[in-house]
Amino acid sequence: MNNWFTVKVKYTKQLENGTFKRVSEPYLLAAMTFTDAEARIYEELGSVIRGEFDVVGISRTEIHDIFAYEDAYTWYKAKISYEREDGEGEDAKKKKISQNFLVSAHSVKDAYERIRESLATLMIDYQIPAIIVSPIVDIFPPTENLDREISRTPMEKEEKTPAPKAKVFSAPGSDIDDEDDEEEVLEEDEIEEGDDNEDESVLEDDFSDED
Repeated sequence: MNNWFTVKVKYTKQLENGTFKRVSEPYLLAAMTFTDAEARIYEELGSVIRGEFDVVGISRTEIHDIFAYEDAYTWYKAKISYEREDGEGEDAKKKKISQNFLVSAHSVKDAYERIRESLATLMIDYQIPAIIVSPIVDIFPPTENLDREISRTPMEKEEKTPAPKAKVFSAPGSDIDDEDDEEEVLEEDEIEEGDDNEDESVLEDDFSDED
């Protein structure tokens, strides 16, 4: 069963001005175990990053679904909240459920509209209490042979259409309703301070359904 993992890698990156800088970048990928996640990131980035790179952290990440639009490359994390009744009759109690989604978009407003579009068939009342810019650089979704082997090939891109449509990526092992976000983490004992957050920008807005 596949799960989503956030894998941080550290390498020397050449900037636009020609200078070199040591950076840490997070990638999201589907894998069965921490070991598979590490093996896959080396395979996926081996031909992308010039020179050597190190895996400095791996954490299990709870993402319900990912909506990938081909016309945008910035990832936004949206928190969805709704209530569900547990039990029957007088013993029924309402339980608040929260789920995290990722969507590629051009802005917070665009991310909100795309989340609403992607969840249009959801037959429950829900709210979107927060949308933030995600530091995720790229996503490697499940592939056909992911459960059987580590060797993988890139997904073929679909032809672009005038109206962008989202590809939906799901990892069965991460399809969990969460009340609290908890992660299992494997990371290096020492990581240089300042690398992880230096290039991240965060936006947060409150939204509610307007019917």
